[in-house]
Amino acid sequence: MSQPREIIAGATYLITRRVLRRHLLFRPDAAITQLLVYALAVSTRRYGIEVHALCAMSTHLHLVVTDVNGVLPRFLQFFHRIVALGTKVLRKWEGPVWDHEATSVVRLTTRAAVVEKIAYVVANPVAAGLVRRAREWPGATVDVSELGRGELRTARPTAYLDPENPQWPDEATLPLALPPAIDEASADCFRGEIAAELERQEALAHAEIGQKGLDFLGAERASNISPYERATSLEALRGRNPTFAVGRDQPDAWRSAAAAVRAFRALYRTALDRWRAGVRSVVFPAGTWWMRTFHGASVTDVVPTV
Repeated sequence: MSQPREIIAGATYLITRRVLRRHLLFRPDAAITQLLVYALAVSTRRYGIEVHALCAMSTHLHLVVTDVNGVLPRFLQFFHRIVALGTKVLRKWEGPVWDHEATSVVRLTTRAAVVEKIAYVVANPVAAGLVRRAREWPGATVDVSELGRGELRTARPTAYLDPENPQWPDEATLPLALPPAIDEASADCFRGEIAAELERQEALAHAEIGQKGLDFLGAERASNISPYERATSLEALRGRNPTFAVGRDQPDAWRSAAAAVRAFRALYRTALDRWRAGVRSVVFPAGTWWMRTFHGASVTDVVPTV
């Protein structure tokens, strides 16, 4: 049985989902970029999700978001469905778009983790050897300097979405929000931290690519490669599937976050055992989503301290 997922209103996450068998279906051309930005704008507005960073690679999609209302599974289901169906039309693609692995959802529990993961998302095209600087990536992405004050805007794609359906407006806007713990007074400092971390990650990528004797593919070639090809670079099989991140050199925060995950899972398993035994009055721990949504189980609002 898979581990229960804790869904907390107001939590910030790094979300990653991969394309089936590393096909280049999200090749960064204008049509796919329009679809991804529009779908994300409509989906986040529908579910009250705040976007802090995104980067659409040819084979996968990264997001850093805050789930204001505690409805992340609903948002992901809606957003991923629009993207998949729109991609199938754009690429004339038969069969699944998304990989069979579950979406990676990593809760970012500290400011350091948010800074590192936003920089990681934006730096992804550089780390992959595609462009020398993150700002050169031609696909859907964000400019760090625009966090908290910029937006992405696009018209409704002509593929798949019915212009007569009112849920698909003619134009959609995606604000680039600051994370909940960052106010306007500290926004410039926060953006500066991300910019410094982005520069560090770009430098590491340059050094690694140089050691391998390789060169960057370049934005033009990345945009023109066939979307039906598959990535051929070596990729290690997924090992651990992390559920949280705290940032580098944060041992106390790591222990606290790990203890919180263990506490939630222990309380959940105990409640589930009682539910299966027929005790419908059992109360599940805060963060329980599936049992509350699909079975009407009671869930406490009190998050246990560890």
